[in-house]
Amino acid sequence: MSVLEEMRIRSLGVIDDAVVELSPGFTAVTGETGAGKTMVVTSLGLLLGGRADPALVRMGAKSAVVEGRISVPPGAAAARRAEEAGAELDDGVLLISRTVSAEGRSRAHLGGRSVPVGLLAELADDLVAVHGQTDQQGLLKLSRQRQALDRYAGDAVAVPLGTYSAAYRRLRAVAGELATLTTRARERAQEADLLRFGLDEIAAVEPRAGEDTELAAEAERLGHAEALASGATAAHAALAGNPEDPEDIDAAALVAGAHRALDSVRSYDPALAALADRIGEIGILVGDVAGELAGYADDLDADPLRLAAVEERRAALGQLSRKYGGAEPGVAAVLRWAEEGTARLLELDGDDGRIGDLTAERDTLRAELSGLAQSLSDARREAAARFADAVTAELASLAMPHARVTVDIRHTDDPEGVEVGGRTVACGPAGADEVELLLAPHPGAPPRPIAKGASGGELSRVMLAVEVVFAGTDPVPTYLFDEVDAGVGGKAAVEIGRRLARLARSAQVVVVTHLPQVAAFADRQLLVEKTSDGSVTRSGVKVLEGEERVRELSRMLAGQEDSQTARAHAEELLATARADA
Repeated sequence: MSVLEEMRIRSLGVIDDAVVELSPGFTAVTGETGAGKTMVVTSLGLLLGGRADPALVRMGAKSAVVEGRISVPPGAAAARRAEEAGAELDDGVLLISRTVSAEGRSRAHLGGRSVPVGLLAELADDLVAVHGQTDQQGLLKLSRQRQALDRYAGDAVAVPLGTYSAAYRRLRAVAGELATLTTRARERAQEADLLRFGLDEIAAVEPRAGEDTELAAEAERLGHAEALASGATAAHAALAGNPEDPEDIDAAALVAGAHRALDSVRSYDPALAALADRIGEIGILVGDVAGELAGYADDLDADPLRLAAVEERRAALGQLSRKYGGAEPGVAAVLRWAEEGTARLLELDGDDGRIGDLTAERDTLRAELSGLAQSLSDARREAAARFADAVTAELASLAMPHARVTVDIRHTDDPEGVEVGGRTVACGPAGADEVELLLAPHPGAPPRPIAKGASGGELSRVMLAVEVVFAGTDPVPTYLFDEVDAGVGGKAAVEIGRRLARLARSAQVVVVTHLPQVAAFADRQLLVEKTSDGSVTRSGVKVLEGEERVRELSRMLAGQEDSQTARAHAEELLATARADA
């Protein structure tokens, strides 16, 4: 079994530097009001990944530090998770450290390795259960009472609750999508009409990819046909000569003459022969270009009707581009818009069918959810009977032998809800059940909500009974109770001490208490006391034994350590506790 062995607290609240030595069994932490007992709870909360409040840092200090030693059996879930994070166990002991700076920064270390604070919170689930006055107040809320019952029931409720929650989330998603499609029907129809108009307009023009570029080039050529023809003719004449002027000198004739001049002497020098060959190639190239120029001039069409048709087509494409091209005008952008518009139109046209499918799925899910809610409610009712009996039995051990706790599970009618038990009732993510703890403090008294049916002392005992029942079901080895005995005294306080001592036989129990009747049953009692300057130092948390323990119990009983009556009562309490052990 894991055991919290020790905590060292530095610069936290009123504590300057103190060591809290714990042991297996039942440890009671006592001290005068304001001495810093709650800092023990706060320190443990920090070690377990609780929220870091810079206001906790002792005035004048740069940071507060809490270090803890927890013995963890090999193979335990906490040990495995720590090792996965790279932490090392020192001979079965896990070292945990938490630092909170005055500026609000927080750091956590586990087994010598820096880790996220969230990892400490994960380990806490397997190591320590903290029960305090905040938990008591929280349990007065109906939602927390339902969570408490579910926690007690375990898998019997957790399994159907998981299935129900998944179906509920799906139903919410389907209902949301269905509502969106239904309420936006007119908007979707208008969008579909606009898409159809645009697609019809594009289809009427039938643009081709790259057509706008091709037409731009053709329009440029047709618009300058005469200049192109004149230039081609002049270039042809310069290369091949003018047939109407036999004496005209052309490039082809000049190149041919140069070739003949070199060809006659090429045999005398290979270098000159190479030049003659290159001139011959020039002559061939000049002839080819001259032929292509003649063909270009003959084929050039200066048809003004064709130019008008090209410009008209370009205008039609330009209009489409301006309307549907967006930031990138051109036929390519228009074609993209048409492709995307076609896909969107298919989606919109399919919405009617989608509405039908979603409606059918919604009805199926509602029927399924009804069955799951019924199963969940049945599981809760079965667990509620056991839970109520267990809490009632604990109350008998806490000087409330005639009290009876019951669990009321009820439903609220809602025509838009699901059918459970033959009624259409409201449901939420956790089912259709409203759970409330009721207390009948004595025979003949009607069961009433615990917040209204119990006095302050009775409420504390009811809550403690609930916590003890939880402790019997929680798989954690250490329980910390922070003054859950508030408002209790006399015989009831003795019974609380006796019950906590019984719980400590199977788990480590740490109790911060102001009741001597509770502290007397502890296996170890720690005293938190301030020095004259108002701080708690290393020597300010000490283990009480023998005469010191009697003096502290006397102070807790009468406010006077040396009162003979109080001392006698303290010794009697210790004797009673030892006899029970």
